[in-house]
Amino acid sequence: MSNKTPERTASPEWFTFGEPTPVLSQFDVLYHDCWAFGSRYWEPPCDLAALAKIYRATSHHGSALQTKRNMLLNTFEPTPFLTRENFTRLVQDFLILGNMYGEKQVNRLGGLMAIKPALARYVRRACDLSGYWWVTGYNEETEFREGSILHVMQPDINQEVYGVPDYLGALQSVLLNESATLFRRKYYENGSHAGFILYMTDAAHRQDDVDALREALKNAKGPGNFKNAFMYAPNGKKDGLQLIPVSEVAAKDEFLNIKNVSRDDQLAGHRVPPQLMGIVPNNNGGFGDAEKAARVFIEMELIPLQQYFLQLNDQAGVEVVKFKEYTFPGSLAAA
Repeated sequence: MSNKTPERTASPEWFTFGEPTPVLSQFDVLYHDCWAFGSRYWEPPCDLAALAKIYRATSHHGSALQTKRNMLLNTFEPTPFLTRENFTRLVQDFLILGNMYGEKQVNRLGGLMAIKPALARYVRRACDLSGYWWVTGYNEETEFREGSILHVMQPDINQEVYGVPDYLGALQSVLLNESATLFRRKYYENGSHAGFILYMTDAAHRQDDVDALREALKNAKGPGNFKNAFMYAPNGKKDGLQLIPVSEVAAKDEFLNIKNVSRDDQLAGHRVPPQLMGIVPNNNGGFGDAEKAARVFIEMELIPLQQYFLQLNDQAGVEVVKFKEYTFPGSLAAA
């Protein structure tokens, strides 16, 4: 009778790494319900600090917002109450954060003297919706003078306290584009794009030959590199010496596809034609006539944006904002 323990038969084992991650997890962080801070003011539904940081996350996202800002600035006419500088600040707050707040500067008799922007990132609306607070940090709160704030916002379907920027739906593509760029940058910084593996399996080579080859490779570094090399292997076999670039054995990240698809998503989210943002087309046909795209953009986007800012006139009771017709430079003006 044998005392040997029977060998266990290996069986397949299946397992997964991690748990499923909700697609909207990042969106939920950036957008949430308004909640009251005590009985004084409401917190905004979006993380304003994150939106301000994401403004410079990618060239496409920032360029689309800057295109709208510059076209609005081109049609703006300064008034006794609003300068170009202050108007530019209001535009940036409105486009990036979905809200703009103009603080009325009045004289001793209560007459309007000027409108100055209050940075939207730090303005909060009172719980009774009748006033506004300036909040720069914990226990750093100041209530604005009653009736001194003009508030214009991009409307939200979930609440009526604050505005929400229209591009929120494209934020995932903005972050994906940024992640792809950072990954590729780190890929180059750690040197994975350069170098190779010299794989030798041919038994015909002697150790002296291997040492000589190793020395030749070492001397190819530094000044005078990128030299040509020649190796003679008598009686060698096919594939006995292989040169494998490191970049070929690395995982492929589909960098160009990610960049192009996420770029298109960002442009769709902002509704800005690529011709107006300095983007180079990938095909021979190009993006089409830039002049026609600009004229359509003015009718569909610029003029409606101007209507938002004209709300300042309704709230102030005087002509605070004034626009002129958009003019095309150079040869486009004669078209």
